Amino acid sequence: MDFGFTAGDEEFRADVRAWLSEHAGSAQDRRAWEQTLGKAGWIGLGWGEGGFGNRVATLTQQVVWAEEYARSGAPARSGHIGEKLLAPTLLAHGSEEQKARFLPPIALGEELWCQGYSEPGAGSDLAGVRTKAERASDGTYRVTGQKIWTSLAHEADWCFVLARTEPGSRRHRGLSFLLVPMDQPGRVEVRPIRQMTGTSEFNEVFFEGARAEHVVGGEGAGWQVAMSLLGFERGVSTLAQQIGFAGELARVVGAAVRSGAVEDPVLRDRLVRQWAELRVMRWNALRTLGSSGDAGAPSVAKLLWGGWHQRLGELAMQVRGASASAGPREWAPSTPYELDDAQHLFLFSRADTIYGGSDQVQRTIIAERVLGLPREPKGVV
Repeated sequence: MDFGFTAGDEEFRADVRAWLSEHAGSAQDRRAWEQTLGKAGWIGLGWGEGGFGNRVATLTQQVVWAEEYARSGAPARSGHIGEKLLAPTLLAHGSEEQKARFLPPIALGEELWCQGYSEPGAGSDLAGVRTKAERASDGTYRVTGQKIWTSLAHEADWCFVLARTEPGSRRHRGLSFLLVPMDQPGRVEVRPIRQMTGTSEFNEVFFEGARAEHVVGGEGAGWQVAMSLLGFERGVSTLAQQIGFAGELARVVGAAVRSGAVEDPVLRDRLVRQWAELRVMRWNALRTLGSSGDAGAPSVAKLLWGGWHQRLGELAMQVRGASASAGPREWAPSTPYELDDAQHLFLFSRADTIYGGSDQVQRTIIAERVLGLPREPKGVV
């Protein structure tokens, strides 16, 4: 096939290892890696023909690429929000002008995005948006409000923001999907949120009259556009995620074998169960890959992997025993504490059942949209 690589491509893996050996892991290096991928045409494989600078690939080829990328140990992507969420949304709802303006920079890794959905007091209730956007005399909008749990906002160039453009509107009515540049001193402020791991991938974002020119799908159509975007969060990336999960599980099993903890029949049973559940997740992802119209599939997938990954973190600590409470280096009050990989997995995975839609929200979606149970009462904003 004329695609430029095959499964197990050693040349690609060698390129990744060479890049990793020369770079650390700063925001600047992550951006440089995105641009390296972009120049080679590896961003936006599923966008189809459009002249945006990306390669064209079938669904099967996208799966091969995503799995090989994960298997190679390549860096975590900082451009995935623009590539996997915004770009498909623009292709479905954006104007030709918006596609021409935003898709090429995403495909080249030159512009990074973050997602402005959740708000304080309405983290999982997307229709409870209070951020407002008022139309100015020049036809642009002035956005005022606060977003929270905004991943990678501290590195992003742009943010797609769900805001209320119709004064007095409630719930899902009167919302619009706006594209807001982050480089607006005095109008956009990003405050990192320190997590249990000591890192700050999440942020609070404050908008004080931030200027926005672009509305995707038209004013008032924000709810439909936002729901469409959430449907793009499953698919090829899920299979790649599972490659990473398999690597983490292998490291936990290896630690159990080296320490002798695997001789404990209860712990051994948990290890086997983790392996079996991961296989089920893969088969489920393959079963639903490329399908549409299944309202419950994304929620089922989220419930499966969120709980699985959290249990893996707990298992990693159980394998270590008492030593799991000690960091890799001696701690002093004047220095930040450090975590090893297993400790980071345990602490970070506590959030897996919350972000991206909590387990409670996913179960409500399944109950209402799949099982047809009575809808849960919602408060009035």
